Amino acid sequence: MKTYALAGNPNCGKTTLFNALTGSTAHVGNWPGVTVDKREGTYKKLSTPVGIVDLPGIYSLSPYTPEEVIARNYILDGAPDGIINIVDATNLERNLYLTTQLLETDVPVIVALNMMDEVEKAGDTIDVAALEKALGVPVVAISAVNGKGIAALMERAAALPQTRKGNTVLSGAVRKPIEEAFAYYVDCGVASPLFHAVKLLENDELEWERKGAREISEQIAAGKDWEAAIADGRYTYIAEKLACFKEKAQAAEQGVQLTKSDRIDKVLTHRVWAIPVFIVILFAIFHVTFAEDFLYIGAWASLGKGLPALADLGLSEGMETFVGIFYDGKVFSPGVILFNAFDTLFGLITDAVGGAIGAEWLLGLVADGILGGLFAVLGFLPQILLLFLWFSVLEDSGYMARIAFVLDRIFRKFGLSGRSFMPMIMGFGCSVPAMVNTRTLCDRNERTATIRVIPFFSCGAKLPILTAIAGGIVQQFAVGNADLITYGMYLLGIAAAIVSVLLMRHTTMKGEVPPFIMELPAYHRPRFKNLILHLWDKTKHFVKKAFTVIFASTVIIWLFSHLDFSWHYLADEQMNNSILASMGKLIQPVFTPLGFGAQIGEFGWVFAVAALTGLVAKENVVATFGTLGACLLAVKGDILGGITGDMLAADEEGITSAVAMIRATGISIPALIAFIAFNMTTVPCFAACATAKAELPKGEFKRTLLFWIVASYVVSAAVYTVGAWWWTIFVWLAASAVAVTLIVLFNKGKLPKIRKRTKGENV
Repeated sequence: MKTYALAGNPNCGKTTLFNALTGSTAHVGNWPGVTVDKREGTYKKLSTPVGIVDLPGIYSLSPYTPEEVIARNYILDGAPDGIINIVDATNLERNLYLTTQLLETDVPVIVALNMMDEVEKAGDTIDVAALEKALGVPVVAISAVNGKGIAALMERAAALPQTRKGNTVLSGAVRKPIEEAFAYYVDCGVASPLFHAVKLLENDELEWERKGAREISEQIAAGKDWEAAIADGRYTYIAEKLACFKEKAQAAEQGVQLTKSDRIDKVLTHRVWAIPVFIVILFAIFHVTFAEDFLYIGAWASLGKGLPALADLGLSEGMETFVGIFYDGKVFSPGVILFNAFDTLFGLITDAVGGAIGAEWLLGLVADGILGGLFAVLGFLPQILLLFLWFSVLEDSGYMARIAFVLDRIFRKFGLSGRSFMPMIMGFGCSVPAMVNTRTLCDRNERTATIRVIPFFSCGAKLPILTAIAGGIVQQFAVGNADLITYGMYLLGIAAAIVSVLLMRHTTMKGEVPPFIMELPAYHRPRFKNLILHLWDKTKHFVKKAFTVIFASTVIIWLFSHLDFSWHYLADEQMNNSILASMGKLIQPVFTPLGFGAQIGEFGWVFAVAALTGLVAKENVVATFGTLGACLLAVKGDILGGITGDMLAADEEGITSAVAMIRATGISIPALIAFIAFNMTTVPCFAACATAKAELPKGEFKRTLLFWIVASYVVSAAVYTVGAWWWTIFVWLAASAVAVTLIVLFNKGKLPKIRKRTKGENV
């Protein structure tokens, strides 16, 4: 089967074309480096299926970034049958720079002139036939987002010749040394000799790794630096010979008219208003996703206290349940409505299964352990996907790229570039792909610092913890607002990340901030197909995780809470003698400075156990709440304030279980907030830890684990002590001042340096 590689600049629509060709669920974003590895798929609409490989978005084939190395190695060594070079027609000159390098290889090339619909909207025209003649390779006009021209593109790609000889646009003085280097590579039998000859004169690091290449380069170059001349030669040729085929529309008489994107950017990238607008947008997203008081409507609000008033209208029980999905004295947000719908469905399933099981232990295992744990996690799936949807809309519209640009000037003060923001913001979805995307960062210290703080950006798996505890606080103490508490915890994570980066980049990871160069794509309406593919990909992985890791974990938690060390079965009311209780009591004192340790009594270990199980998968925390809540009901039912088994069985959100744990332990509000903070900032799930170990430089993973433990402990201790005793804020401020002073003195060389003792040295 033939294979074609998709190569192009970031934001040229390359991954969108890949999705259109293969139906793949590859994520489509609007920032450089979203595709850090090749993705493979199959195009099946030709007489013979062909393979499609999606390469990382790159600006050149020089080895300056990991993406460029990946793409270059595949093109030269992966033996593709052809290269489909995607060119953004709205930025023709900049995109064609990569094209001139691809043409120097011996691989057949076809140019896909993408975003032609945007060119037409702007009133511009491109002479496609003339451009094809000038390049010497097929050129096809397409619109990947609309599917126009894709069939014609693949038909011409299938007709590409099997072999091709590279050609270069370079001329003048550089031509002679190129020919000499070319002859050298031909004699050596190297494939794509022209490409390697040009790279040799550019002092290419990968090229100089070849045996004898450095010596030949010194002979041919004769002491002259040809790198700048080659770059200038490419741009000159593009400007004079290629860009002329694009004709711009006439500007207005008063001057050049601003595009729609320019007019929007006057607000969204404004020096003053950009950050406040972004914060408002984030709040709106969380409000639409989590708010239970989303909207009040006059006539409905007059019904007073919700469903009791509806019952007075003579509605049936089934109708009350249906109306309760949408309204309970106020109109719920779309996220809460979806959650309520799933909650109702899962409640019906649990009741049906419970009615069919007779044995008490089996009923507990299936209803409380397996179904309770799974449904506690799956119940949040609609809200998590809705959150992913909003972030995907921001990405696909082009807004996220603007935020990276705006935040660059702020991030630089913390020792990071704006490019770091993209992996961080991806952390709101999942830490695993966020850590993988740090490969786009060129500086080792910046990459390490970014990986360390990504877990502070609460992923979708931590959302159930936030909403369960926040809902429990509101229900038990009748204070605050659940979505405001959740939003505040997200802001706390961001603040912890900023402080951590400042500390790292001014102590152990000092260094210059690398330059940040990116192109801001034009704003466009998010594509429905891309959004659905993205959501399906997230759903698939989330559900797979729920039915593997979380399934096994909930079963283990239930068994350990119903078995003692002699492996005897224990009823719910005997839970305090179980294996799980013994483990929890052992580690419970460790959390005393955080508010959920020894001070919350004999059953306080339930919070310690919940935090511990979260190390496997953060979804396990709420699943643990569900399992332990049922056990607490049997042991401490007299003080749980009317909580029943049916209420816990229907508690897919985890709020009722959280309330049961609050009432059984007497834990305080500051301690509950500290519990959230600890789970947000501590060691992430096993999958994220494995990813961090693979992505971090050698030897950094152990230090990163220690960093996560210390950071979460300090942040949680600060939250608890300040919340419990307000005056301790001055203690924390004083400690911070001392730390800052020591850092400043250390950086100025006024503190003794730590020196490792050599073997045999006396102390």
